[in-house]
Amino acid sequence: MHERVTPAGPRALGDAQGRLLEADERIANLQTNAGGDVPGPCTIPAIRDVLLTVASSGRTVRRRLAAHDGSGFVSFRVVARPADEDGRIAIETTDWVVETPEQANEREDEKRRLAATRAGAEIALLLDSEQRILECETRSPDAAEAVEAMREGRGQPWTGFVDLADKPGTAALHWRLLDGARCRLAGSERSWEARIFPRGAGEDDAAGFELYLVAQTAVSTLPVATGNAGTLANAETATESASIGRDVSPVLRQPITRIIANAETIRTKLAGPLPDQYSAYAADITAAARHLLSLVDDLADLEIVEAEDFRTSADAIDLAEVAKQAVGILAVRAQEKSIALDLAGESAVPVTAEFRRALQILLNLIGNAIRYSPEGSTVRVETGSGDCLGRVAVIDEGAGIAEEDREAVFRKFERLGRTGDGGSGLGLYISRRLARAMGGDLVVEAAPGGGARFELTLPQEA
Repeated sequence: MHERVTPAGPRALGDAQGRLLEADERIANLQTNAGGDVPGPCTIPAIRDVLLTVASSGRTVRRRLAAHDGSGFVSFRVVARPADEDGRIAIETTDWVVETPEQANEREDEKRRLAATRAGAEIALLLDSEQRILECETRSPDAAEAVEAMREGRGQPWTGFVDLADKPGTAALHWRLLDGARCRLAGSERSWEARIFPRGAGEDDAAGFELYLVAQTAVSTLPVATGNAGTLANAETATESASIGRDVSPVLRQPITRIIANAETIRTKLAGPLPDQYSAYAADITAAARHLLSLVDDLADLEIVEAEDFRTSADAIDLAEVAKQAVGILAVRAQEKSIALDLAGESAVPVTAEFRRALQILLNLIGNAIRYSPEGSTVRVETGSGDCLGRVAVIDEGAGIAEEDREAVFRKFERLGRTGDGGSGLGLYISRRLARAMGGDLVVEAAPGGGARFELTLPQEA
């Protein structure tokens, strides 16, 4: 269960050099667990970054931060402002939330899913706590009619503006049962998938929701005939393996999502008191169901990248910014294993690629590096450019990959004999297919001193 300390939390006093001068007990404990003292240089990266930001800008900074407290993770809201003319900085905190490592992992998985969804969704809605529409925007040419109706219907449940044929009366359903639902929109021949994310304190007391509608077919690949609208590829171009993701994944998502929702209700004891061992069983069920759901998502991605007409958007993006976002999304997962994420290299690397797909590749590479690196090691993410290519290298200090296996790791379902680590053997295969579809490549070599060095390259404009 989450522990909250509100509305006021511990305070601290720092300076422009990134030092903690004074701190209440909770912040002092974070500093001690990170190897520091009070007073002394701030060893809590998130708070040190806030101190330096206030010092350089002279302005008040408001953020939600996360840190490790020795047994789990804490997150809290912070307000930091200049305290006096001597350069001292006052820090006030509120809304402390304590999480176990398992809860933190779940949150980071959801954060990663949210970032990828935001980048690729064509329709975005802001909902209140009752799933009623507050705002709506789109960049889809064939969804204008539906979105205009949603805008005119502000204050009404979003489910009244989509066709969920197999879910009558969906307005009263828990949001988890609607997450992943397939739907149709007025004026669009494509099939859409709803992805819902809670906003605010937590998923069971959310202040509202972000809803994204993700098209299952790109506008440029809509079939000429309308009889098979909504499929991810024409039957003539889909491969035998791709049909698994296309036909089976929509069917599987709903029951798996229901399993997660019900198991979470049991685990958090929302339905009433429960012996701890049963709560632990429910946590195991949740973890297994989330893993199964990730496999379903991998199958859907497999279908997309293996379609003969698959292509990506050729947008102007900053590969260094993509790397920065990927590192930020996976920071807590790395911290759980005491792994440092070191982002270095060029601060801007312009390339021509699809942001969502580039982020998907880097999340896979960095996530793998964290998974297979020893505790206390460093995963280095280096950005650079040259020869009309933008580059991001992910370098770990793990066991490395033997030379004879360096091509094998990119094969479908290849896991080099590893079992029980939660992988599907599809991530690297899909990542290389995506990189090459964008005109780049993904390769691996030995890292200096051991470990593996994966490098993603994407084209730059000549």
